[in-house]
Amino acid sequence: MRRVLILGMMVVGVALLLWAGWHNLRERRLAMQQARDKQIVLIPAKPGEEGEGGFPQMRGKPAPAFSLTSLDGKEVSLADYKGRPVLVNFWATWCGPCKVEMPWFEEFRKQYAAQGFEILGLADDVDAGKDAIAKVANKAGVTYPILLTDGKVQNAYGGLDVLPMSFYIDRNGVIVEQTAGLGSKDQIEATIKKTIASGSTTQAGGQ
Repeated sequence: MRRVLILGMMVVGVALLLWAGWHNLRERRLAMQQARDKQIVLIPAKPGEEGEGGFPQMRGKPAPAFSLTSLDGKEVSLADYKGRPVLVNFWATWCGPCKVEMPWFEEFRKQYAAQGFEILGLADDVDAGKDAIAKVANKAGVTYPILLTDGKVQNAYGGLDVLPMSFYIDRNGVIVEQTAGLGSKDQIEATIKKTIASGSTTQAGGQ
């Protein structure tokens, strides 16, 4: 009887240790997820109101048109990509988080090319010069168009108090999502998928 009691106590003790270990692991994962989520700001979809952190709300609105010069001297317009999902990303050579996500963008651009997905990188520091901008872009391994901003496009997109700033535009030219700051690679991919699916659904319904 005594052995059975001791054995039972041992089983309970082991079970408590396992539960405590699982609980601590779960708490750590939750804390890591919360910390990661704080890296990116998703702008709430409330027309006429400013988003979190004072950012103007652009989601759900038509993407402002622009025509800018690329690093190789070509004029590139947002209208050139009509009917395709596009990620417009504002970045700068001095922006560390921008350099982290640029290789991810290049990877996703290739991965979702079959769905027509494209990325336009708008350099927000023309004062740095073409050579400096091109050097950073080449080091990041990006092949998507890098455009030189004119000071007007930033205002059209609500101003840029934070970099990187990204606008996910569906095939119908509507901004599906607006993000400020560096998000996780998984978050970026999920938003790209959302953008592609949003435009595809609307387009299919109109055919």
